[in-house]
Amino acid sequence: MSFIDAVLVVAFLFFVGSVFGWCLEVLFRRFFTAKKWINPGFLTGPYLPLYGFGVAGLFGISRIPMDTGYAWLDAVLIILIMGVAMTLIEYIAGLIFIKGMKIKLWDYSNRWGNIQGIICPLFSLFWLLVSAFFYFVIDEPVIEAVRWFVHHIEFAFVVGIFFGVFFVDLGHSLHLAARMKKFACEHGIVVHYEKLKETLREKREAAKEKVGFVFPFEKLSEFREQLAAAKDSFTARMGKKKSAPKADKPEKDR
Repeated sequence: MSFIDAVLVVAFLFFVGSVFGWCLEVLFRRFFTAKKWINPGFLTGPYLPLYGFGVAGLFGISRIPMDTGYAWLDAVLIILIMGVAMTLIEYIAGLIFIKGMKIKLWDYSNRWGNIQGIICPLFSLFWLLVSAFFYFVIDEPVIEAVRWFVHHIEFAFVVGIFFGVFFVDLGHSLHLAARMKKFACEHGIVVHYEKLKETLREKREAAKEKVGFVFPFEKLSEFREQLAAAKDSFTARMGKKKSAPKADKPEKDR
């Protein structure tokens, strides 16, 4: 496989993983957690990059040659590597948002053994189970999908449209993130993104206003006011708030 083909395959896997991951999260929230139709994630479109990177990573790891002489041990080692890789991807993504943007996309602070509220043993176990499912069930269908894509390269046009929309969405979301970061730094907080969306949704429902599925922040001109109204729901502090600068004492008459 040439370098160009490899890049296209990774792009295809990212596309498939992001879209299917978004569908999974929507259904999970609808039937198991929030019991409502909620658009998950940082972006507004139907894709979650974390799952896209995950699928591409799992596919690559499953291609690692492993020959211990025992098929079951080979499988265990590959699955363990997959689980660790997924946990690492989750940790890096969470850390980038918290440290770089002062935004917390998810919070495991109430989970046992969590690290900075970003990862925890329970969800690491979940990633191991996902890895095992990928290895034993999904790997072959994914290989077939990649083979189909390589022989139907015209589908790259669809993938290209996906990335065009994705990057426009990313630019819009990063603009919002910059405004959130400014607000968070001013108030010494970390913005809990999902909690913010949930709080604003509840306020709209209480006011009998239409709740948008795609755009959680419909009136961008009032975005700062929306942040201020929901500030009490942001429980993660960045530390003590800086005290206001003292007023300069008037100079004595010379």
